[in-house]
Amino acid sequence: MKNRKFISTAKHVISLEIKALQKLKKNINNSFDKAVLHIAKCPSKIILCGVGKSGLIASKIAATLASVGTPSFSLSASEASHGDLGMISKKDILILISNSGETSELRNIIQFSKRNKILLIGIVSKKDSILYKASDIKLLIPKVVEAAGIVPTASTTTQLALGDALAIASMKLKKFDKMDFKKLHPAGSLGSQLKTVEDIMLTKQNIPFVNENMLMSKALKILSKKKLGILIIQNKKKKTVGIITDGQIRRISQKNLNFQSLPVKKIMTKKPISIDKNELAAKALQLMNNKKITSLIVNNNKKPNVTIGVIHVHSILQSNIS
Repeated sequence: MKNRKFISTAKHVISLEIKALQKLKKNINNSFDKAVLHIAKCPSKIILCGVGKSGLIASKIAATLASVGTPSFSLSASEASHGDLGMISKKDILILISNSGETSELRNIIQFSKRNKILLIGIVSKKDSILYKASDIKLLIPKVVEAAGIVPTASTTTQLALGDALAIASMKLKKFDKMDFKKLHPAGSLGSQLKTVEDIMLTKQNIPFVNENMLMSKALKILSKKKLGILIIQNKKKKTVGIITDGQIRRISQKNLNFQSLPVKKIMTKKPISIDKNELAAKALQLMNNKKITSLIVNNNKKPNVTIGVIHVHSILQSNIS
């Protein structure tokens, strides 16, 4: 019976927050567009500040903005009045978050922004508040019912959702794509999954290139020296025309004892499977699995017949890509 009461409480809290988000959705207006335009075009930093729970939300929004290409950080409201206002420059944009808009710690920051003509975006729920009246761009969040009537829950949920919306909208306006995202997230599972073929491919000096007219006896020595398990076949114009794998060599050696006297082009597989250097390494792994091969020739789409690298399944797996 006690568990059922806890479940009921959980569902009640979540219902309150869903209702708050629904109200927020209806509140979005042209002020949101203005905020996004200024954030995306900001020549300096976005500085977020709030007090208490709103301060924690400010830190999360700042982290999200920074992660999608908008330099941002959060400022302690209490420390701001003791010297940290010096972190704010005239080219910055200041976003203040307060449910009531009357929090005393924010007053000095508001005055500082007005004195220095710093663009102020206010996220607030009361139109008659100091913050709402002082803001250059006013983002009004709805008045909501908090869990237990007093604990900041539904209000901070709306603040967080609005911050996420600002981050994603400015990201889209700046055309911040997965490759930009990868540069800012080199570690962890996200960084691994966003690695490109170029990031982990073997480069030219490690590739066993042979001319199509070379005899297999000589080509085998190159295969053994490079230890890659493949030979990349080129014509006299250095264009890739084929590939030979060690598996092919084993099979043909069982059928033709004199295969070493044959030219490479008599044995090679023409039109080998290749992949562009800018494709995700995860896509290369998928292609290898589908084709049941262990290596792919890498090219640049501008010159599809010129091999610039080789990607091997072992390199992908060692990079924790699946």
